Amino acid sequence: MIMNMGVKRIKGVIFSNFRASRLMLETRTMVGAGGKSLGRRRNLQIKAEVDFVNAEEAKKLIAVEGYAIVDVRDRFQYSRAHIKSCYHVPLFIENQDNDLGTVIKRTMHNNFAGLFFGLPFTKLNPEFVQSVKSQFSPESKLLLVCQEGLRSAAAAKQLEEAGFANIACLTSGLQTAKPGMFDSVGSIELQDAGKAGLVTIQGKISAVLGTVLICAFLFITFFPEQAEKLLQMAPSG
Repeated sequence: MIMNMGVKRIKGVIFSNFRASRLMLETRTMVGAGGKSLGRRRNLQIKAEVDFVNAEEAKKLIAVEGYAIVDVRDRFQYSRAHIKSCYHVPLFIENQDNDLGTVIKRTMHNNFAGLFFGLPFTKLNPEFVQSVKSQFSPESKLLLVCQEGLRSAAAAKQLEEAGFANIACLTSGLQTAKPGMFDSVGSIELQDAGKAGLVTIQGKISAVLGTVLICAFLFITFFPEQAEKLLQMAPSG
């Protein structure tokens, strides 16, 4: 009978052009019957860490390194705008559960965050990792993107734990992508795909009011006599 008694691990970091990797040296002491030492066995492992890149670096990963793009946003943001030829595997899906607690939370959400910001009421996609596995091997090079960078980081953690070794994330998400940076499909620019709800309407109203005020100021400045006549024509209270 042989037993493993005592495990010692030494970790380090290896850097390449785009990726940092963990170097882990594991030493196991082998013990036989009666407590007699049978020697030590060392195991050297290299584990890749998730790489966070900006938009320019992401383009290089796609064009030069052959990374596939996986969009983990919800279907609403994805339908507004997405990178051409990307794969859509949402990390969160719409929560249509009908238990009392979920119904109350969904109602509150729809009346506040959903109404003002156009955010759907979602839950974690239980099939996320399996969906990625059905389309890619653990050795595949994957660039994960979302709108702000948070969901892609969370998705990368799940995939790393599932054995995927070549993962990169777009730092701060597609909201940082300048127009024309990526070939995209949709009715709006990638950076604006996260904007919805009353906030967008408020923005448009503010823009119109701002334009009107600026025009009025310029009219009064350059045509003071005409402006005074118009004010005199206005009905007084």
